[in-house]
Parts: sequence; structure tokens; C-alpha cells
Amino acid sequence: MKHMMAAAVAFLSLVCATAPAHADASVKDGKVGLSVKGNGLAVKQAGGWMDGHGTGVRARLYTVYKGERASITRWKDATPVTAGTTKFSNVDWNLTGRRFRNGTWLCIEFNSADGTPCAKIHR
Repeated sequence: MKHMMAAAVAFLSLVCATAPAHADASVKDGKVGLSVKGNGLAVKQAGGWMDGHGTGVRARLYTVYKGERASITRWKDATPVTAGTTKFSNVDWNLTGRRFRNGTWLCIEFNSADGTPCAKIHR
């Protein structure tokens, strides 16, 4: 029974494109990815990527806590990157140890792609 519960929880995490993050996680939702680096409830750096290039690709970070959404960053231009035949757009923010409340979801959105992956910041 425990194995079935663990499998169900893992499946739901993938379907919802979220991941628990002890302020340190990487998660992907469709063409969009989110990376969070930190310790405990403090986030040092967050960033993301979107598969493919485009003109005017921008991204921003936001949080969701107890159903309320709040912007963390303004829209920022993404940098187009080519690695062999792989093309993606990349963006990063230095959050210098910004602390979040336990249970806050840190999310990223791009202006030109569906998918908004989120990582749950917790103790």
C-alpha cells in the first residue's frame, strides 16, 4: 500500500508540474522549466528556461501562498541559447537569500509559452 501511495504522489507531482523545494528544486511543465537554489526557506537564485527561441521572449517570477498570487519580479528579457541542435531561452534572477513563508509556491511564467512550473518552498 505504501508503494502505491508513493507512486500516486509522484505521479500527481509530475502532472501538476510542481515539486517540493527545500528552497532547492528543478521542475518542468511542458516547454517551460524552473530552477530554484537556496537553503531552507531562503532562496538565493531562481531562473528558468523555455524550449525554443523567439523575438521578445520574457519571463517573470511570482508566488502563490494560501491561494493569493503576488509578483516577485518584473518581466525580464530571456537570453537565446543554442547548444548543438538544441535551442532555448534562458533567464535568471539573483534573489540574495530572500526568505519565503513555509508552504509558498514559487512559480515562473513566460510571455510566449504555456506552462507555469512551481516549486513549493518549505522547511
